[in-house]
Amino acid sequence: MQFLFATLFVLGLGALPALAQETAAPDIGQILADRIARDKQGVGIVAGEIAGADITFVSSGKLAGDGAAVDEHSIFEIGSLTKLFTNLLLAQMVLEGRMDLDKPVADYLPRDTELPGFDGQAMTLFDLATHSAGLPPIPPELSLGDPANPYAAYGADNLAAFLAAYELPRAPGDTFQYSNIGIALLGQAISHVAAKPYADLVAERILTPLGMSETTLQPVDEARFASGHDAAGTAVPHWDFDVFAPAGAYRSTAEDMAKFIAAASGAAPSDLKPAFELMLARTRPAGSPNMSIGLGWMILAHPGSEIVWHNGITGGFNSFAGYNSESGEGVVVLANQVTQTGIEDIGFHLLDASLPLAVQPAPRATVEIDRAVLPGYAGEYQLGPEFHLTVTAENGRLFVKASGQDKFEVFPESATRFFYRQVDAQISFETDASGAATGLILHQNGQDIAGRKL
Repeated sequence: MQFLFATLFVLGLGALPALAQETAAPDIGQILADRIARDKQGVGIVAGEIAGADITFVSSGKLAGDGAAVDEHSIFEIGSLTKLFTNLLLAQMVLEGRMDLDKPVADYLPRDTELPGFDGQAMTLFDLATHSAGLPPIPPELSLGDPANPYAAYGADNLAAFLAAYELPRAPGDTFQYSNIGIALLGQAISHVAAKPYADLVAERILTPLGMSETTLQPVDEARFASGHDAAGTAVPHWDFDVFAPAGAYRSTAEDMAKFIAAASGAAPSDLKPAFELMLARTRPAGSPNMSIGLGWMILAHPGSEIVWHNGITGGFNSFAGYNSESGEGVVVLANQVTQTGIEDIGFHLLDASLPLAVQPAPRATVEIDRAVLPGYAGEYQLGPEFHLTVTAENGRLFVKASGQDKFEVFPESATRFFYRQVDAQISFETDASGAATGLILHQNGQDIAGRKL
């Protein structure tokens, strides 16, 4: 869950791969070793490759900064990979005739549930599953909670109050917008129809049939539970979930997630095959070129390959799982650090060698500046119709909050230029003669996006 965000400004998807000419077979061991030892962009990473009946694992790094080595049985928070479980449950319920993708969500919830609509048009199950219901990524009040464990205290009553008061800005089905709220609501609907707790359904309908004995809401063995780390390499608390469990709560291992991908891709026989197939039977555009979405799965169309995938990020973990529908090969990558470039590029590269590894960020160092200039940078800056950055100066430190996201501290590399540690992004302030900011420029992904101060 990245907050369930994959990068600071690309909600839930992570950086999308670029085209490249290189097609040599990747050396996964070297890739992982380089990412951790040379680039300092990881604490521990485990990758699993699925080719037919063969599954191989490669790992590098530690469970914690000075702990034991990670392996395929190390337990990681998998964040938004949980959404695949939720959508697989939905597919099963549809096949059983208990739910209909085109029916309003309200049909599958208690009668007194208040849900937003738009000009009389109701959200459907398919709208929720494809992140196109018109719901935002997270409730705004969630960012006011404990940033070290933001979802733990947000329960069903909180979500119900938010939904009752919210007004959809556009018609359901109109536009892709990644939404953890939508998947939390979808999980509630599935649980209501089945008359069972969400976790029981996942265990009975997915984990047990696939033999995923190491996948749970709580780790099966604390000694194998990796410590999560932020972009600076600092250990951070594990995340806990209440009503948002269907969007990001599960913990798993590379061994278990490889079983899931083997079943999803058809590499391993499974009674769940019809449900996995239904997850890809209908799609919608997903907001990026060559990208679409089915029931939970993202689908990247690329010359010579079609990659079916998802990723996840919590406070200290990053995950990727997917398969190449042309070759049938699958990949799982789990990491216990959230780095600036993530590990999604490793997953894409292993599935299609022509998709390049991300260029790793150059090391950046803070410099001493006169902290008295920081209040002059505070304010709200508009970078797009619905995208603002709010800058605050607090006790000699500078923080930036993007629309719908948590705030992050930025660090000075000059008196007017600051950098994030969570992602490879920087901010430059434009100032007047008095030193007060009149605007800023966001530098990310090779783009320079100007924002005027409101």
